[in-house]
Amino acid sequence: MTAHTWWLLLILTVAIAALICLINSRLRVHPFVALILVSVGTGIAAGEPAAKLAGSIEEGAGGTLGDVGVTLALGAMLGRLLSDSGATDAIARALVARAEPRRLPWLVGAAAFVIGVPMFFEVGLIVLLPLIFSVARRMEEQGGAKGSPYVLLGVPAIASLSTLHGMLPPHPGPLTAMTGLHADLGLTLGVGIVCAVPTVILAGPVYARWIAPRLPDVAPDAELVAQFTGAERQPAGTGTSAPGARASAEVPRRTGVPTGLAVAAVLVPVVLMLLRTLAETALDESSGLGAALVFAGEPLVAMLAGFVFALGVTMVGSARSGSGRSGEETRASLTDSLKSIAAILLIIGGGGAFKQVLQDSGIGDAIASAAEGAHINVILLGWLIALLLSLTTGSATVGIVSATGIVAPLIGDGGGLEASLLVVAIGAGSLGLNYVNHAGFWLVKESFGMDLTQATKTQTAVQTLVSVLGLAMALLLSVFA
Repeated sequence: MTAHTWWLLLILTVAIAALICLINSRLRVHPFVALILVSVGTGIAAGEPAAKLAGSIEEGAGGTLGDVGVTLALGAMLGRLLSDSGATDAIARALVARAEPRRLPWLVGAAAFVIGVPMFFEVGLIVLLPLIFSVARRMEEQGGAKGSPYVLLGVPAIASLSTLHGMLPPHPGPLTAMTGLHADLGLTLGVGIVCAVPTVILAGPVYARWIAPRLPDVAPDAELVAQFTGAERQPAGTGTSAPGARASAEVPRRTGVPTGLAVAAVLVPVVLMLLRTLAETALDESSGLGAALVFAGEPLVAMLAGFVFALGVTMVGSARSGSGRSGEETRASLTDSLKSIAAILLIIGGGGAFKQVLQDSGIGDAIASAAEGAHINVILLGWLIALLLSLTTGSATVGIVSATGIVAPLIGDGGGLEASLLVVAIGAGSLGLNYVNHAGFWLVKESFGMDLTQATKTQTAVQTLVSVLGLAMALLLSVFA
């Protein structure tokens, strides 16, 4: 490599260190602001013309948000509709009804897997807490459970929700990585599911059976359990980051949604995206059916279809239960759901700006040259960068968007199996070593009444297992790339 290449790599190293320092400094600079500041500094240091630098930032932020932003907004509203209508509650309770105790961890994990398709980790966990607490309390009354039933049931839910949140579109991290790496949507969904299933099994029910007897004293506050399992009320996933705010938010429980419609509402976007891939593979380009399926499978269109279907499910549930909500209440709830993703959208935009500056300044080419000379496995590299940035900044989103920008030059135009596996690996990396600087850690700790050690053995350990197993599955599938 030339001296200029080494200089560009040094700039990248300093930029990453500056990003970490800004976010973790006493000033606690917001990640979006930190990303923009680092983008400007990186471009200037790399010699990018000032007139072009502003354009790079605008193009990167605007292009990324154009691809991802509207889809995420629809996904947030879809998740809120499903929660408010009682659809997610119907799915969860149908899966665990009259089940044998030994099967309950597996069924709770399955419920979380289905519910986690359209919902962020924190929102999905809040939605599942009434089910987890109700079933755990029933297991306590019946006796015979080895260790804490709350750990036995909570760990599979954490494993499923975190796996889907980190490794499968249409969640923000994987969707952003997929866009930045030009990965195929259907292929990414397919390999993501293949990687996710064994990961969820091992990090969920299997690990829960091992850890629950070692944490026999874990139990949430009795008042919190009563609040979450009351016959008339349940918590609403507000998407805020304060555990106290989550625990206190309540809406009337709605149980009038048929289970079949509830499952269909969750799966509509995923099915449409998979049909798009099948159409692109099996149907001729001139086929009218193929063109329709390709259009319907676009992430934005698929999420819009899921949202409209969920709106219909909400109307059905309201009619069946006789406790319908006014249009104003529904609109207020949907507006509130968008507040939870505002910060995420800004961070994604900042990450897109950083990625574009790396590309336009020539640092991307330097990264590719260095990786080629060092023979670094790109999947492992993407996972490691996302892991370190997520750990040091406390933001999985920062880890994903920054890692995507750094490794994107290594795969060219993308689109193949390697690009899809890299999306999974980067998402898995962002989940590992989830500790005290992550909001999700505190949500789990406070919700289940754990001390720091117990939360480390559950939340941190489970998400690190998910991270390592996701990487292992991606590396295994890369043999076929």
